[in-house]
Amino acid sequence: MSVPGFHLDTRIRHDTWWPREHHIGGRPSFTAILEPRVGGRWYERGDDGSECSWGQVLAWDPPKRLVLTWDIGADWKYDPTLATELEINFIAETEERTRVELEHRKLERYGDKAEAMRAMFDSPGAWANTLAAFSKVAGAQSK
Repeated sequence: MSVPGFHLDTRIRHDTWWPREHHIGGRPSFTAILEPRVGGRWYERGDDGSECSWGQVLAWDPPKRLVLTWDIGADWKYDPTLATELEINFIAETEERTRVELEHRKLERYGDKAEAMRAMFDSPGAWANTLAAFSKVAGAQSK
């Protein structure tokens, strides 16, 4: 996916582009939060103050790279022992265009559900939808 003139930019709040249907907490109204540092948390905070973890930041290297754990099981519940990984790279193609690459790895940790989870993550409504939402916001903010 390409984004106009964008690099990993700490000014773009995670909550401004995270799809509202992609959450596991108990509240339909929530804020998606990514703490911008190694060891930072990745989670949602419900409108009632409740929190639901998604993972943590393993690498924070603006403007080029971000690595997160994805600690959400096949049952869509937080599992801190799962630790699949998301690596997102921002590759400048020109001054006006950045390629965004996302790899979700260590899916074998899902055990017998690994292939079903891989197929789900590769489906149009999963990471592709999330990256499209990100691209829309990032592109608008780069103008």
